Order: sequence, then C-alpha cells, then structure tokens
Amino acid sequence: MLTVVGMGPASLALMTPMALEAVSHADVLVGGKRHLAQFPDFAGELHALDANIPGLMRWIAAQQNRRVVVLASGDPLFYGIGKRLVAEFGIEKVRIIPGISAVQYLCSKTGIDMNDIWLTSSHGRAVDFDALVRSPKTAMVTDAHCGPREIAAALVARGAGNRWIVVGENLAMENERIHWLKAHEVSAQYAMNVVVILNER
Repeated sequence: MLTVVGMGPASLALMTPMALEAVSHADVLVGGKRHLAQFPDFAGELHALDANIPGLMRWIAAQQNRRVVVLASGDPLFYGIGKRLVAEFGIEKVRIIPGISAVQYLCSKTGIDMNDIWLTSSHGRAVDFDALVRSPKTAMVTDAHCGPREIAAALVARGAGNRWIVVGENLAMENERIHWLKAHEVSAQYAMNVVVILNER
C-alpha cells in the first residue's frame, strides 16, 4: 500500500496522529533528507528523494507488496508530490493523509482569514504578476527563483508598491520569523518562506 503523509511546515508536533501512525507501520519511508532525519528511530528502510521523479515512480511501482510511506512537506496535495503520485497510480491505490500547509500555518499565526484567498506557487512555473496585482488577497509558496524580493519588485513595477507582503520565514522552526512589509520596503533575501499579499492590512 502506498501512503502519502503530510508533515506540516516543519516539526513533528504538527503532524496528525494518523500520519504518525502510518509512519510507525511503514516498511519503507521515502522523503527528503530533512524529513527522514526527523525519524532517527525508524527501523525500516529509508529511501531519499532526489530530482529523479520518474525513477522514483518506477521504484515505487516495484514495491507493491510493501507498506511505502512518502513524506511530503506541508499538505501533499497543495503543490506537493501527492498530485504526481495520484496521477501515476490512481487514487484507489494511493492513501493521502493531509497535513497542515505552510499557508494555513502562516494565516493562523497572523489572523489572516483564508475565505477569499487565491492560493498559488512559484515552484517551477512562470508567475502571472498581472493576475497577482488583480487579486485582493494571494498566498504563494515561493522558491529560490521567485521569492519575496522578486514578487515585491514585480508589484512595485505595476504600481502596487503599497500592497502588504507578509513573509513567513522558516515557519514552525526555532528561527521562525514573520515580517509585515509594504512591497516597496522588501529588499532582503529570506530563508524558506511563504508569502501572503494583501490590498489592506
């Protein structure tokens, strides 16, 4: 059985009991090195994720008689590996255990409601900055190529320099920091982060 487990933004404290139980019964844990390191007492096989996703799919397909648990950052179906695994194997063969997304976590820490928020990501995709300007409230999972500074510069270039940008940096970690800045004030580089862009504070 293949199970995909959402780990939340960082710490095991944010994983659900169901997710932790799935890990405890796994024969194989698959995940990034940072994820696997959080289970030092796991007695089964560890399989580290790398950039070779097609190779991973072939490897998982060959493990049909083993309980394989794939660890996913945040929520597996919010710009995570869950979508690819469901597309590859079908939902009837994949059990998804949701997790707390970084966006959910950031909104909970700042009191920003999610009722009318546009959820998007810059991971491996071209960002439609014009759509970003038109949206009254946006949450974006960022990457090394398009982070807060690049987003802010694009907003300023489109006359939206007074938009609020809320940067959640290293969420749920000991060095967590949350910054409220106007777009025209953003100049620093930030560690692993999520941003929320608002018309008003």
